[in-house]
Amino acid sequence: MAKILIVDDSPTELHVLGKILHHAGHETLTANDGESGIAAAKAQKPDVVLMDVVMPGLNGFQATRKLSRDPETQQIPVLMVTTKDQDTDREWGLRQGAKGYLVKPVDGHELIHKINELLA
Repeated sequence: MAKILIVDDSPTELHVLGKILHHAGHETLTANDGESGIAAAKAQKPDVVLMDVVMPGLNGFQATRKLSRDPETQQIPVLMVTTKDQDTDREWGLRQGAKGYLVKPVDGHELIHKINELLA
């Protein structure tokens, strides 16, 4: 069982992703935007962060870059989970420090598989 932080401004996505993760036996934490996601990652030290891109204030690309460059959080893998499905978006997310990139709507099995890879 891992502790997973979901950073997404959509209550529906938080619910859907949380349900998938709980069903797989994981503990979840949530944050509604990039700033609170960074704060939660620093305070809670999750095993993995699921990061949306399109959010008010600090977007997911910016938040991922901050997490991946901060010595306090750089060991926490970030998995981008977003509606942005262009190759350039995927490339940019990985350049910001993300360890993976999934496009919404996510397949539950694929999400759990990717998380298990990150935890291995």
